[in-house]
Amino acid sequence: MFYKFNKYELKFERDTKSFVLLGLVSLVLCFISYVIGLNRGLSNPTAFEKELVVLDTQETPFSQEELIQLLKDLNVRYPHIVLAQSILETGHYSSTIFKTNHNLFGMKEARRRVKTAKGTQLGHAYYNSWQESVYDYAFYQCRYMGKINTEDEYFQALDASYAEAGDYVKLLKQIISKENLKDLF
Repeated sequence: MFYKFNKYELKFERDTKSFVLLGLVSLVLCFISYVIGLNRGLSNPTAFEKELVVLDTQETPFSQEELIQLLKDLNVRYPHIVLAQSILETGHYSSTIFKTNHNLFGMKEARRRVKTAKGTQLGHAYYNSWQESVYDYAFYQCRYMGKINTEDEYFQALDASYAEAGDYVKLLKQIISKENLKDLF
């Protein structure tokens, strides 16, 4: 507990505001370090920690430009590949899973890692906003793709554990090339 000196009453008093502020700052720093891959041990967050995941309370309408900016802000690895995944998984942002579930990546609800999904709907994770879908992908990437060092390794990992279609990586590479996605980052 923190105390401050009340010079008018000449005594020490509990300072709960500083304690709460320090706690919030600590939780935000833990979240940030987790997102960038420094802390992979947080697997059962409290309800309060889950609420801190989405710090931006102003929901912005979806646009590919907003998605690109969020991928940059989160420092997502291989963002051109992730952007290609969003295009492929949503059929250029027109799929029911995207429109109904706000799910940009065809993600299933995570069972063994931090997640932002609110549950499962239409066989896929659903979110309150498209931004939560991006945060969830960032958590996925931190947990399962943190030791990958090259694009080829990333594609191999996607092919082995993410893709349901046999030509998933080929399709991603075609989208990256056709839409010049590397140039956006």
